[in-house]
Amino acid sequence: MSLRDIVKDKDPILRTKCRRVEVFDARLHKIIDDMKETLFHARGAGLAAPQIGIARRIALIHADGVYLEFVNPVIVSSSGSQIGQEACLSVDNRSCIVERPNKVTVDYYDRNGNACTYDAMGFVARACCHEIDHLDGILFYDKEYTNVYRRVIR
Repeated sequence: MSLRDIVKDKDPILRTKCRRVEVFDARLHKIIDDMKETLFHARGAGLAAPQIGIARRIALIHADGVYLEFVNPVIVSSSGSQIGQEACLSVDNRSCIVERPNKVTVDYYDRNGNACTYDAMGFVARACCHEIDHLDGILFYDKEYTNVYRRVIR
């Protein structure tokens, strides 16, 4: 395993729609292993392949005691709503309020090409949405929720 550099905001790869993984081999395993080491070292809740300069649909989640490796993930259903603060390993010194589903179901492949499904709730669902957004070139602040600051004054 190797520690990888985390790509920072303004790098064009963070705005790239990533390509599907077609080959499940030792090279993919090495990328995932490197991503895991990088994620744990950075103490993040998730890491997507474009954040280490690779435009492939790979994302890792490490949140609330859950560790997941997603290859070609797709959110197939969502429900509920949660509004909370988000930040990102690729975006220094910035956070904002983002609305996300409270529950998501993700279809994905594991590192060996086996089809899997995962139901996530709460913070893990938030992390799944955040990382899968990265695979489509979307950053958390693109979804900043400003209505939380509005008040009704009588």
